[in-house]
Amino acid sequence: MMRKCRILASVFIVVATAIGTTSSNSMPAMGDENVPPVDVALVLVVDASPSIVAEEFQLQKEGIAEAITDPTVLSAIRAGRQQRIALAYVEWGSPGAAMTMVDWHMIDGLETAGEFTEALLMAPRSRQSWNAIGDGIDRAAQMFATCPCQPKRMVIDVSGDNPDANGVRPSQIARDDAVSQHIVINALAIIQDARLGPNGRPWLVEVYEREVIGGPAAFVVPANTRDDFTRALRDKLILEISGLNPDYVIQSANRE
Repeated sequence: MMRKCRILASVFIVVATAIGTTSSNSMPAMGDENVPPVDVALVLVVDASPSIVAEEFQLQKEGIAEAITDPTVLSAIRAGRQQRIALAYVEWGSPGAAMTMVDWHMIDGLETAGEFTEALLMAPRSRQSWNAIGDGIDRAAQMFATCPCQPKRMVIDVSGDNPDANGVRPSQIARDDAVSQHIVINALAIIQDARLGPNGRPWLVEVYEREVIGGPAAFVVPANTRDDFTRALRDKLILEISGLNPDYVIQSANRE
């Protein structure tokens, strides 16, 4: 545990001293030159399927709000060259029915982060069945064309507690199309049981690695319980905002 804390602390120090980390796949500017540049445009694509009951779903939204306003996340934003990010929130579940519940917000500090979290917590839950992750990815990928920003990087952040199923398009196809547009897809796997995959890691982590994530340095972070969601999302947001390669952090933490 102490080793894991030291590893994450070192990431926070790097973020706090970084000045505009450059991705090997930096995006060209989008939109007209008067549109503000951002270090990253990020879409949170969140599981709203019936496997997540109302109380758990509310805890999940509160976890997102807490993570977005966490001082370490805000420090990561301020460490970027532009010192701002663009953030939106999509819910997925039913085939063809992924919905944008919170449109693009520019976040450059606690006040604007608070505006996003207020909109998030006030948004109603969309009506979903299960479990069309690919359609959620498609919806998020389309949103970058309407972002009022010039993103240095484009990232889709998928969270869920089950594999893809019954979508209009399988998650692998949606992922490959998004990656072809220079979008990186990361994932947060909410672990519900002790099952392991063929490689000895949580089975849902391995499924998401095969079927969901894509692009340079794409990664999966596990949340060991629903109560662990806030911690997992916070750590993942820091990596996504900073553009750091997460491999040494995740692999070292998993050895603890």
